[in-house]
Amino acid sequence: MTAPRDQATEPTVTGVGRPAPAWRRGLADGQAPVIAVVAAGGALGAVARYGASLLWPTAEGAFPWTTLVVNATGCAVIGVFMVVITDLWAAHRLVRPFFGTGVLGGFTTFSTYSVDIQQLVQSGHARTGLAYLAATLLAALAAVWLAAAATRRLISWRRTK
Repeated sequence: MTAPRDQATEPTVTGVGRPAPAWRRGLADGQAPVIAVVAAGGALGAVARYGASLLWPTAEGAFPWTTLVVNATGCAVIGVFMVVITDLWAAHRLVRPFFGTGVLGGFTTFSTYSVDIQQLVQSGHARTGLAYLAATLLAALAAVWLAAAATRRLISWRRTK
């Protein structure tokens, strides 16, 4: 059972006297700038990903190297970024949502990864789809872990000099 709400302290729909919808309360709590930077960053990341797909297109039925490289690269950058903003630099509160969630979330494309697997299997290339499924998963996990470990090592090495 939950405690009754104090409607005097909750945002209300103007003239109605009932609590505002959850999305509106979030905006009232100062989430609008976060939503805006995530959207802007996501647009930039998606444009970069689309550019990569135009530069290195994948033939139908072929191993989707471009998507694998984009995802592994994005994961490596996420590893570096998270170490930098947690261990080295006190970033502004909007940097992480803009770059980590927005740009890198828009750049990495695990939805395309899923569609690529589905299309490979449906076109009779199940082995390629299975290889791609495993390779992308392993590459992404290895990239984030290796990049974070290398960044931590570099930071500690620079601090001792």
